[in-house]
Amino acid sequence: MTNRFDPLPAAHLRERQKAASQALGSAAMILPGAPVRHRSRDTEYPYRPDSELYWLTGLTAPDSLAVLRGGEDGPHLTLFVPPRDPEAELWAGARPDADEVQAGTGADLVLPLSEVADHLPDALDGCDTLYFRLGAHPRTEAHVVDALRRARSRGQRRGRGPRRIVDPGEVLDELRLRKDAYELALIRAAADITVRAFQALEGELGPDVPEWRLQAVLESTFRGEGGDGPAYPTIVGSGANACVLHYGSNERVARAGELVLVDAGTSVGYYAADLTRTYPVDGRFTAEQRAVHQMVDQARAAAIAVIRPGATVQEVHSAAVTRLTEGLVELGLLEGEVEGLVAEESYKPFFPHQTSHWLGLDVHDVGDYALGESSRVLEAGMVLTVEPGIYFGPGALDAAGERAEAFAGVGVRIEDDILVTPEGHENLTAGLPTTPAGG
Repeated sequence: MTNRFDPLPAAHLRERQKAASQALGSAAMILPGAPVRHRSRDTEYPYRPDSELYWLTGLTAPDSLAVLRGGEDGPHLTLFVPPRDPEAELWAGARPDADEVQAGTGADLVLPLSEVADHLPDALDGCDTLYFRLGAHPRTEAHVVDALRRARSRGQRRGRGPRRIVDPGEVLDELRLRKDAYELALIRAAADITVRAFQALEGELGPDVPEWRLQAVLESTFRGEGGDGPAYPTIVGSGANACVLHYGSNERVARAGELVLVDAGTSVGYYAADLTRTYPVDGRFTAEQRAVHQMVDQARAAAIAVIRPGATVQEVHSAAVTRLTEGLVELGLLEGEVEGLVAEESYKPFFPHQTSHWLGLDVHDVGDYALGESSRVLEAGMVLTVEPGIYFGPGALDAAGERAEAFAGVGVRIEDDILVTPEGHENLTAGLPTTPAGG
């Protein structure tokens, strides 16, 4: 094996392009590639291709551009790519030529990027709608605006031409929401590596261990096991830092008697895993920490049990919320009937976020969670997280007053990655126990 994963075959990409083209009808879609970004002067950030362009074409070259047309006539997919440049390739590596791009992507036509201005109007000729994300790609947008003006001018005589601009997500989000076998294999690989990274971290836990050292253990394992690296900024929050939902500085030293919340995941072939566990720093929970941890773990299990085709995203969230609210009542932190407290969202100072998000090429992947007034119905092939949490930060302490003082600074989140299967669900991160040994 010369690579960590096999690239998607062009025939498979053509199936995706066909599905998107059919959804477009008489419209056209323009997808620019992500540019190279500089952190300062000539130092670049690590490059990551645009998820939409990559999903549709497999292209990873910076500054590429795809134009996809609906309908039956002419090329359906035209790619504009940077030309070969020996001087640039000396510094950044070889670029594929047009024939290699065409063979690898299944494109109908491959042109030099320098010819965008000349060919884009023809590529849009006759379409009634243009799918393009305004404000996201300034350099491409200038070409799009000019091409749109010229295409409309030509269409005026024939009674047709682009009349509106729509976000590409209106088409691509639905197609990307259900994962195919290739995508699931990469998500599984990312989940397996992430589990092994957490197992390595568990061996390093202890009083006076810095958050940054635990971060280093995770991220070195991500790369050492064949992952791309972190799929998102690693969270290692000890003590009160566990109550900061997207804490990321990882600069504190964990102390005995505290909890440390670890939220991290790698990606493989750009497909992400997302895993959270909460540990007692010195290996043993206090009574208060154990009670909260058990409550959150029970909420996680209740939410996962709901997942199956035909269930809704809201039902998953409601299962977690109900169990958390019951637990808060049991601990004396909320008073009243559970059903009424849930309806009033009395749990929100303690659990301010949703239970789930989609997972895929992006760690918070595309796809609506509701369609109109109805919650999204789950289908086989969807992948989502389940991550209930309870946080005794300032908001919770204000809401519960003196009753919460013994819990001050306790933050617990437990998260797994769940695949919806035809029969129900599969926990892709089940290999990592939710309760630490001896805890």
